[in-house]
Amino acid sequence: MLIAITHEVSSNLRDYEIFDRPRQVIDIDLARRQHSQYEDALGELGCRLVRLSEQSRYPDSVFIEDTAVVLDEIAIGARPGVESRRGETEPIAEVLSNYRPVFQIQSPGTLEGGDVLRVGRTLYVGFSDRTNESGADQLGDLVAPYGYEVVNVHVDGCLHLKSAVTHVGEENLLINKSWIDAKVFEGKTLIEVDPGEPYAGNSLLIAGELMYSTMFPATRRRLEEKGISVRAVDMSEFQKAEGAVTCCSLIFRDESVAKGELDV
Repeated sequence: MLIAITHEVSSNLRDYEIFDRPRQVIDIDLARRQHSQYEDALGELGCRLVRLSEQSRYPDSVFIEDTAVVLDEIAIGARPGVESRRGETEPIAEVLSNYRPVFQIQSPGTLEGGDVLRVGRTLYVGFSDRTNESGADQLGDLVAPYGYEVVNVHVDGCLHLKSAVTHVGEENLLINKSWIDAKVFEGKTLIEVDPGEPYAGNSLLIAGELMYSTMFPATRRRLEEKGISVRAVDMSEFQKAEGAVTCCSLIFRDESVAKGELDV
C-alpha cells in the first residue's frame, strides 16, 4: 500500500517564501479546492491519505515534500534552507516514525526534499539556494549503508532540482536543460520541456501513471506522444509559489502492510 502524507493549506500561504520571482497573490479558497482535488487524485491512484491539519504559522507547510526524504528503509528529516520553514520538520518526523526509522540532517547542512530525485538506487541531489554540500554529504552518509548512491547536480535558475527534472517512467526523465547540467543523467532518455513552458519539468509518477499540471499543455503533449499516461490536475495557485505536483505530498510504500504486520 502507498501512503501519501499531505498538509492542509495554511491560511497564510500568501506569505510564502519567494525565490527569484515577483510575488503573486494566491487565492486561498481556490488553493484549498485545488489541494482537495489533488488529494482525490492521489486516492484514485491508490494512495491511502494521511492528512495533517493546518499550521497557520508556517505559510509554506502545504509543500510537505521539502520536510523529508523517505526511502524504502529509512526516512531522513530535512533541514530547510530558510529559517522560516525549519519548524515544519519535527511534526513530520513524528508522523514518519510510525513507518520508518528517522534520521536528521544537522547544521550546518541544509537539505530540502524538493532537491532530491530518486531514480532506482540513485539519489540525485540538487545544489540550490535551499540545499548545500554539507546537507548532501550527510544524506550520502545516511543512505550508503542501504545501497544508495548520491549524485550531485548544480541547480541554477529555479528553486529546486525537481523544478527542473523529474522521473516519468523507467529510464525516462522530463527535464529543463537550461536550469541544470544534463550531463549527470547520461544514459537516461531525456524528454525536454516545451521551450515556452520553462516550469513544466515537475511531475509525479504513481503506479505507472503521471500526475501533471494542467498549466503546461505543450509539454503534456510531448509526454503523451511518448506513450506516457498523464493525469492532469490544476495546480495554478501553488505554481505562483513555484509549487507543483511533487511538492504537496510525501509518498512511500507502507512496508509494515507489505509484511502483513498492520491491518488497515
